[in-house]
Amino acid sequence: MSDGEYVPTEVAISRWSPNQLHGVAVCGLLAVEAEKHSPGEGFVPARFTVDLFQQVTTDPISLHSEVVRDGNRIKVADVRLVQQGQTRSRATVTFLAATDDPPGTVWQPDLELPVPEQRIDEPGGAAPLFKSGAGDWLTDFRTARDAERKVTWNNLPTLVAGQPFSPFQRAAASGDLTNLVCHWGSHGVGYINADMTLSLSRLPEGVELGLQALDHTSRAGVAVSSAVLYDRRGKLGTATITAISNDRRRSPSTTESKPVAVAAE
Repeated sequence: MSDGEYVPTEVAISRWSPNQLHGVAVCGLLAVEAEKHSPGEGFVPARFTVDLFQQVTTDPISLHSEVVRDGNRIKVADVRLVQQGQTRSRATVTFLAATDDPPGTVWQPDLELPVPEQRIDEPGGAAPLFKSGAGDWLTDFRTARDAERKVTWNNLPTLVAGQPFSPFQRAAASGDLTNLVCHWGSHGVGYINADMTLSLSRLPEGVELGLQALDHTSRAGVAVSSAVLYDRRGKLGTATITAISNDRRRSPSTTESKPVAVAAE
């Protein structure tokens, strides 16, 4: 950080453009500002919604926020990411008071959430792992150009230099990877997401997070997709995105094996 502004580093650069930040970095930074409004222990950041309506470039970034509701059981804050006097993206976070679950049993899907035996304990110390269908875990996913269900398992690098990477920030940054696991198909990644909504029932435990594709539907170049976020203990919540076809600028993700990283100072 310099003079109150965040200065992107190389690891924050998108594969779409050399002058553009990837959504992992943008979502993570918005979460940094949003978390400043957390009521503290006893509250869960249950919903975090990001609108990615304008390109965030490599220029210095400032973050601005305000509380719009501060109640006993709910607190809501809005966040704006600003470059050159323009709001480039925004977010809303909803903190809910944690209580006991109501009595009774509720249906839940019986999901098999793959977890690798190999641990990724050091951020950036090992490449992210990828899985396609029933295949083995991969570090080079160029070999998995297919239409099978995708999973990624990561320990993301530190978000902001000199600052701790909180569990909420880690989950928020990981939510943008929904575009990868849901839209990585037989011809690469042909969509770019315009938003991301992360819904959490609890915060992550540990530094590793998995994201597995849940659903995808598309028509006329507009896609709606969702993924489940989980750790070694089990499910945390879901991430949902709305995306638009970007075939003319198809991501080279399937032709270049490069760890997913987030912005640092």
